[in-house]
Amino acid sequence: MLAIETESLTRTYGTNKRDQIVALKGVTLTVQEGEVRGLLGPNGAGKTTLVKLLSTVLLPTSGWARVLGHDVVRETAAVRPLIGIVFGGDKGLHYKLSGRQNLEYWAALYEVQPQAARTRIARLIERTGLGERAEHLVETYSRGMKQRLHLARGLVADARVLFLDEPTIGMDPVAAHDFRQLVRELRDEGRTILLTTHDMAEAEALCDRVALIDRGRLLAVETPAQLSQYVAKFERVDFQGGHATLIEQLRRERGVASVIPAAQGGGHRIELSDESAQRHILALLVEAGITSIRTSRPGLEEVYMHLLGDRGLRL
Repeated sequence: MLAIETESLTRTYGTNKRDQIVALKGVTLTVQEGEVRGLLGPNGAGKTTLVKLLSTVLLPTSGWARVLGHDVVRETAAVRPLIGIVFGGDKGLHYKLSGRQNLEYWAALYEVQPQAARTRIARLIERTGLGERAEHLVETYSRGMKQRLHLARGLVADARVLFLDEPTIGMDPVAAHDFRQLVRELRDEGRTILLTTHDMAEAEALCDRVALIDRGRLLAVETPAQLSQYVAKFERVDFQGGHATLIEQLRRERGVASVIPAAQGGGHRIELSDESAQRHILALLVEAGITSIRTSRPGLEEVYMHLLGDRGLRL
């Protein structure tokens, strides 16, 4: 069974055609059970709108969506017990309650049986590292602790599908690392996770596949490694040394897209546009006496810049 399935999903805000905002434009998407799917895009791309549609918070203007086989509009009551939502920031937590009381409150809303709730809450508090602060008011929690409590809240009903909306935003590196480790553990349990982010490192570290979205449209769905091929299908060549004549010769060679100064450490970078050119270029460098040569592939950051530009980019 597919965990998430959408067909031509569209959401428009506003009733006046002249002033309408189309937040989502015909998105067709499938996510397998047990997959961590990244939804990568800048602010305003439509990521949160998609999560709200899938989690039954919003109704689609057109198209349809299913979660674990249940239509999100016609079978709302069947969908909600199956999902958990983790938002970034401070939404959804009651600051004048303790961490444990927050989880008890949400368990009651999900109609979890009291005995099962007590057992599950104790296990989640331990798992998320909140044991020493479980009885403290949430207003005393750090940002990282609040995010861990968010994750525990999303699991209090034993959700099979988790929506994580910018879950590590504002976290320090240590807290973000710990949170990502928890996400990996959830994937190992077979849970399905849809992770919205505009942090490339996070998408590359956690996701089985990444969907790029911009201005409400789905641009591509690939693994992080496959997405890198949108920028450069073939390896790049970095080298140290070389005189101006060699640089100009390289720029004229077939299959060379550009020769540019390297961003760090001096030297130059050759960007190729033809797979067959690589061996010839390496031979030219060796013949010219260049001994410091390195090949590499583009990272997800470069893919993002190529497809979306610099809007909302966070390195």
